[in-house]
Amino acid sequence: MIHDNVEFDFYFIRHGESQSNITPGIAAGVNFDAPMTERGHKQAEAVGRRLGDERVVFDKIYSSSLVRAMQTTEGVLRGMGLERAGYEKVDAIIEKQTPAWRGKLAKDVMPTEVRLLMAEKGKHFKAADGETMRWVERRASNWLEDEIIYNPEWYEKPGTHTIAIVSHGDTMRALLHYITGMDNRLLARTDIFNCSISRFRFGSHGWHIGSINDSSHTLALGDIVRDEKIVQGGLGV
Repeated sequence: MIHDNVEFDFYFIRHGESQSNITPGIAAGVNFDAPMTERGHKQAEAVGRRLGDERVVFDKIYSSSLVRAMQTTEGVLRGMGLERAGYEKVDAIIEKQTPAWRGKLAKDVMPTEVRLLMAEKGKHFKAADGETMRWVERRASNWLEDEIIYNPEWYEKPGTHTIAIVSHGDTMRALLHYITGMDNRLLARTDIFNCSISRFRFGSHGWHIGSINDSSHTLALGDIVRDEKIVQGGLGV
């Protein structure tokens, strides 16, 4: 088997609190490339301090190419004392995009009939000019397989490879569906807190779940700001 001598230890990290996250009632952020808040920067550094305390060493770090994810990655590295460490920017793991809903109130673009259609179609629901969750899952999982899981270059390096992937709420839900097969209705109600860590292993026996949505390292910063998708009924941002 191709993974007999290779195992991957994945740390999926959601970005820190962004300007869009603190705008109540919106369906999607006004600025799709919204930066982090001051609190978001503190959350990112808290992740880094935790990882440093746990003596985690990453073989590779990947970040969504959106600014809030890159700011998170850089904050994590600062917290680990690795300010000069590099990382790779990835377009394929950016957040789900729905341009026509940006800055619109969820109550206006998601009336009862739209919510019923969302429930009926699940991952195949397409809002206005936006992506479906299936599209997000496809682009993110294809990248994950091509870049890491089935990339022959990794097979030449036997052992366990520890990898960080810094991304977004809905993108992580899409990957959770790809990895676990979890029901989409349950995923839609699953919190992915800012700067939470979800850990998974992949090896000769496939995927194994370590943890999902572990945000204990941010508790000292105050109340957790829940994913806007959960609180407002909008899209994850």
